[in-house]
Amino acid sequence: MGRARAKKHSSISKTGSFEELGEFWDSHSLDDHWDQTKEATFELRATRRRRVTIAPDLYDRVEALAHRRGVSPEPLLNLWLAEHVGSK
Repeated sequence: MGRARAKKHSSISKTGSFEELGEFWDSHSLDDHWDQTKEATFELRATRRRRVTIAPDLYDRVEALAHRRGVSPEPLLNLWLAEHVGSK
């Protein structure tokens, strides 16, 4: 086999896992490390969303149902609509 791959570390925190990275940033501020950062560019392609108005009392009921299920109203409404009108 070839050489073992080096464990990739976060450049600022020097951690090797997401858990350690989270712990590091829970106790540190980016303000203290701003000089160690570099500019990044990326392209984001998001699917266009449409807005639909819902009567406030109906939304309140949907929101309460969603909360009981541990989700936000939007994904619950999307699921119900997909079930009702059929999904691709």
